[in-house]
Amino acid sequence: MINFKLVRAFSLILLFAFVLAGCSAIKQVTQTLVNLQRLKFKLENVNGFRLAGISISDKKSISDFSLTDGINLSKAFTSKSLPAQFVLNVAAINPNDGTGGSKQTTATLTSFDWQLYIDDVPTVSGNIDKPIEIPGTGQQSIIPLSISLDLVKFFENKGYEGIVNLALAIGGVNSSPARLKLDAKPTVSTPFGAISSPRITIVDKQFN
Repeated sequence: MINFKLVRAFSLILLFAFVLAGCSAIKQVTQTLVNLQRLKFKLENVNGFRLAGISISDKKSISDFSLTDGINLSKAFTSKSLPAQFVLNVAAINPNDGTGGSKQTTATLTSFDWQLYIDDVPTVSGNIDKPIEIPGTGQQSIIPLSISLDLVKFFENKGYEGIVNLALAIGGVNSSPARLKLDAKPTVSTPFGAISSPRITIVDKQFN
């Protein structure tokens, strides 16, 4: 004979357990989203800048180029091509270090879809080629982005001197990422799958 009271009690226990499990899962998802939103990024520096194959990291102005380098740059511009290659280092901070009531969490960046803007002009885009871990220590981690673009394609209207001076401002002796910004969409791995943040604008003056 079936004990309906016992069946009903067991069903209520199962229902209560499912509700608790659901609440726990929702809480974990919510906390994961909060942790993702706390990740901060900024443009740290530029290094290894080469213009038409010529290193400019030791140069302040056009007059610092040798005669041969100057001729080669002029020829490249005349042929409507001044390819540039450099590394843009993006600093990332994961403040989920276990203080302030948050759980210490290492964020694994699985995707970092970005587009580079120079002087507010949209240029090339790309992504990281492998996952990058950002430890929950509150200290900076560096995400190196290898950039390649033809400056003439985007800035031909600046003329030869304007383009070379732009390159020097970004990657010369006094290099600064101030004229750069990134439009990026970070994606991190979680126990619930990959989660992406809304697109953000990353600049050099502050963490975003």
